[in-house]
Amino acid sequence: MKRRFALTESTKEWLITAIRLVCMFLFLYTAYAKLVDHDRFLKGLSGVHLISGLAVFISWFVPLIEILTFILLLIPYTAKSGLYLFLAMMVVFTGYISGVLLWAKTIPCHCGGVIENLSWTQHLWFNLAFIGLAIIALRLHKSNNQ
Repeated sequence: MKRRFALTESTKEWLITAIRLVCMFLFLYTAYAKLVDHDRFLKGLSGVHLISGLAVFISWFVPLIEILTFILLLIPYTAKSGLYLFLAMMVVFTGYISGVLLWAKTIPCHCGGVIENLSWTQHLWFNLAFIGLAIIALRLHKSNNQ
């Protein structure tokens, strides 16, 4: 069966690169915000009953993984691994936000920067959009390598 809409290899590469850049910027920005205002991030995590015992670990682990993801996305040879790690992290973050929206009695706020201005529902949709972008990039990557 012939496809009606097919992207050229160069268009696929351009889209993959554009998505990588957006994902890189997001994680570098959020890691920076968490590290610069670490006390606030830690306090927010400590306020979540389910994870309060791991708050100190999480407060350092998350920004470090975001920086690692940025580095993987930056290097063309490791970009695909970076996209998988980005996708996994966004799924975890989205699960956390969903849990907060469904079960939390009070909703803590410990996001930094511009993202802090989003409501939790908007943050959920924001994350879902980035999950979609990562999936698109991975699918394009796969079709580019076949």
